[in-house]
Amino acid sequence: MRREGCDENNAQMTDFLCDFCGGTWTEDLPMVEGHKGSLICGACLREAYRRVVVLGENSADEGYACALCLLTKPEAAWRSPATGSTACRWCINRSATMLAKDPDSRWTKPEA
Repeated sequence: MRREGCDENNAQMTDFLCDFCGGTWTEDLPMVEGHKGSLICGACLREAYRRVVVLGENSADEGYACALCLLTKPEAAWRSPATGSTACRWCINRSATMLAKDPDSRWTKPEA
């Protein structure tokens, strides 16, 4: 998401916020973009991946819509305790794979 009131023609890193914690995009906090500008930061992605993919948990409400792909799915998902935004397992896994391949991010998938 973008900070309210940001200049759309001159957006800065600090104008981009994680949909799951509200954190600001920085050089040390990588982000992955979903549809329509939704964002998940590396810290939230790590927690989502750990809980849903590694531990097999599901904290999503029934009939949720994923904030990243905008689809309603029956699969397990992570619901952010900070904002209530939800990320489906498919988006979590895909985002983690993409971010882990980016050498500049220095991000790695969590293990058990």
